[in-house]
Amino acid sequence: MKHYSIGDVQRELGISADTLRYYEKIGLLPPIDRTPSGRRLYSERDLSRLRFIRRAQKMNFSLAEIADLLDMRADPQHARDEVRKMTAAKLTQIEEHLEELDTLRKELTLLLNLCRGSEDGCPIIEGIDDKT
Repeated sequence: MKHYSIGDVQRELGISADTLRYYEKIGLLPPIDRTPSGRRLYSERDLSRLRFIRRAQKMNFSLAEIADLLDMRADPQHARDEVRKMTAAKLTQIEEHLEELDTLRKELTLLLNLCRGSEDGCPIIEGIDDKT
């Protein structure tokens, strides 16, 4: 079975050594095998787990939620309802955030257009300063 050094994992997955150590410390990764001199040796299974963690982070799951997902990953058939519920809640959060971003985009576009047409003051600063 092939093993990877911490440097190999950094290069392959773009995860810093500090982050890898942290994931192990908080239990997102099981204890990593080590050489007699103490160097970490990551397996293909560890890399698969790390890829899962990275993908879940991109989906905006917190580390605590990812820990739950990893537990559910071991027996997905029995965890399906719980995973579905978690994912639906995450989707709702993301949709709310997208609505906020859309409102912000429209507001910034308006301020930029007002600024382009203004010869006095700065509508952008005034718009940001507005407490309403």
